[in-house]
Amino acid sequence: MRSLPLLLSLCLLSACGPADDSPLVVYGLEVTPPRPGMNMSAGYFEIHNNTGDAVRITRAESPQFEAVELHETTTVDGVSRMRPVDALVIAPGTTLKLERGGKHLMLMRPVEASLETVELRLYSGDTLLLSVNTQVASD
Repeated sequence: MRSLPLLLSLCLLSACGPADDSPLVVYGLEVTPPRPGMNMSAGYFEIHNNTGDAVRITRAESPQFEAVELHETTTVDGVSRMRPVDALVIAPGTTLKLERGGKHLMLMRPVEASLETVELRLYSGDTLLLSVNTQVASD
């Protein structure tokens, strides 16, 4: 199965303007569909911080999943392990890439039988940073 990547340009706290002026910009959002018999999907994207301050994403959620966790895959002594992380930090003026084999979102236990779109909400503490949508395609 594969997902349909969707190019998105979104902004911080709904203060939308031109993509170049948005405090945060998301590119290439991709959510994989759950594999048969599995209750997990993954979310990948790039997020650019146009601000002069570091941005810390401390949690994510989706109404289509019971839980969403911030994860990172690391390899130690040839063994890959996936572990939750407390936060994703985007330094000022830089882009953080969430990708296979690295940092990513784990979307667990879908609450809907059919996932055509997925909404993600990214937070810094109690502050909503972004709410983004993507389509999920199945083979």
